[in-house]
Amino acid sequence: MKTASYVRRIGGVCAAMVFSMSSAAVWAAEGSEHPNTPEAEMRYKGAPIPLNPEQTEQAMNPKAPPVTPAEFERATKIYFERCAGCHGVLRKGATGKPLTPDITLTKGTDYLKAFIGYGSPAGMPNWGSSGVLSEADVDLMARFLQHEPPQPPEFGMKEMKATWKVLVPPEQRPKKKMNDLNIANIFSVTLRDAGQVALVDGDTKKIINVIDTGYAVHISRTSASGRYIYVIGRDAKIDMIDLWAKVPDKVAEIKIGLEARSVDTSKYKGWEDKYAIAGAYWPPQYVIMKGDTLEPLNIVSTRGMTVDTQEYHPEPRVAAIVSSHQHPEFIVNVKETGKILLVDYSDVNNLKVTTIGAARYLHDGGWDSTHRYFLTAANKSDKVAVVDSKDRKLVALVDVEKIPHPGRGANINDPKLGPMWVTSALGNENVTFIGTDPKGHKAQAWKAVKVLKGQGGGSLFVKSHPKSNNLWVDSPLNPDTKISQSVAVFDVRHLDKGYQVLPIAEWAQLGEGPKRVVQPEYNKAGDEVWFSVWSGKTQESAIVIVDDKTRKLKQVIKDKRLVTPTGKFNVYNTMHDVY
Repeated sequence: MKTASYVRRIGGVCAAMVFSMSSAAVWAAEGSEHPNTPEAEMRYKGAPIPLNPEQTEQAMNPKAPPVTPAEFERATKIYFERCAGCHGVLRKGATGKPLTPDITLTKGTDYLKAFIGYGSPAGMPNWGSSGVLSEADVDLMARFLQHEPPQPPEFGMKEMKATWKVLVPPEQRPKKKMNDLNIANIFSVTLRDAGQVALVDGDTKKIINVIDTGYAVHISRTSASGRYIYVIGRDAKIDMIDLWAKVPDKVAEIKIGLEARSVDTSKYKGWEDKYAIAGAYWPPQYVIMKGDTLEPLNIVSTRGMTVDTQEYHPEPRVAAIVSSHQHPEFIVNVKETGKILLVDYSDVNNLKVTTIGAARYLHDGGWDSTHRYFLTAANKSDKVAVVDSKDRKLVALVDVEKIPHPGRGANINDPKLGPMWVTSALGNENVTFIGTDPKGHKAQAWKAVKVLKGQGGGSLFVKSHPKSNNLWVDSPLNPDTKISQSVAVFDVRHLDKGYQVLPIAEWAQLGEGPKRVVQPEYNKAGDEVWFSVWSGKTQESAIVIVDDKTRKLKQVIKDKRLVTPTGKFNVYNTMHDVY
């Protein structure tokens, strides 16, 4: 693509000068699509969202440059695939800047073409000069952004009930376990691109069943009783699986929106398995359902004011949801507004919600070892919020660099510093340890008491176990294949001695493919660690099992049905929040 294609004069000022032509040349020479932004971070944020242009309403602006209906549909698809993750479905801004017509019309087509083509030092990808978008597509996107954002449909009770199916009513389900499986040691394994989960026997290492689900299942959550698994896809489809059946399979399903990430069930004593909750990215809302059928009972929007500037945000997505052990409450992260909601489900028709202001861009998190304190990453704010679920209040905002991404985190007990919760990061190699014992180790409580260096950025998950002396750190989004195809492991008794690197992908002995190693997960006994070796949809993938004590290869699970395995969730550990 020729540089001159992006150079236009606007009122005597060269638009491309805004971004510095010399800088653009350097970015192009270095082959970086994302100047000043780690590739690992952009790999994470740049994933397409599962919305289709056909699902949206087109709104042409007569003041904007013309765009044909066919062009509008193509531009909408490009936007959902490349831009919405950062700028939001409605272009109101999320981790990226707002791109609404009141802003883009004043900039003009030539300015926007330069911006899209060359990117910006603030982290906007150089979509044009990198070759990701053609010159024609850059021109199209510059025109498209001056029109009103296409509006995806809302998704209310009528739409939810139209998708709700009870495949096996509760009265027709087994009254006792009808199989010989060790249910507590079953793993629910996401087969991302196949739109399935595989139930794998943790004892025999055999696949029990492969179940059709929504696209790209994000998490599997076990009911308090351990009988049911609830999985949710990025397309907002929930599938409920009964582990007591002769062959475990799904018994109910529902869609709660068009895009989603989170599901959980009631765990407080006396309320076990009574309710399920799921949160959507679009529309921004959460829904409480019956735990045994997924019948939707109450839908609550999360649109509202941001915690910092107190301005209205129309698209605050629901990220992590966990079930409180201290009260009959769900803890709900609202990403863009930076608020944590404590939703009291003791009366679902008259909900009481405690709102805690934390920090913007809340994402994932988990419990400390006592299950009292919820620690959650406000990732783009570079903070971890700490909520006391017993006293229902925020106790700390801990500075953590850069872009913490803990999954549920990991809990370890340091001989000197005491109990600590751990997160890794997308933006750098930091592995950060936060003290979690305000009584026994008050000086260390709610502080980043130790920061170690892992292999590199692009980490998604850390994992440990109460019976283990190891802390495992993956880096599947790191651009260096040596790092993305291996895992770092620390001895929690001697953290300052550094880490050992295990060549997980090499042990899998696969053919061609990216072979990203992702999400360590323990078995129930805490003596095995399972890793997904995640390759392309048409390439061979595997699960690698490592002996936790010796750190030696124990077994490799290969099966043609293991298509793009990613997350793995052990029933017992998920049910009891063991990590």
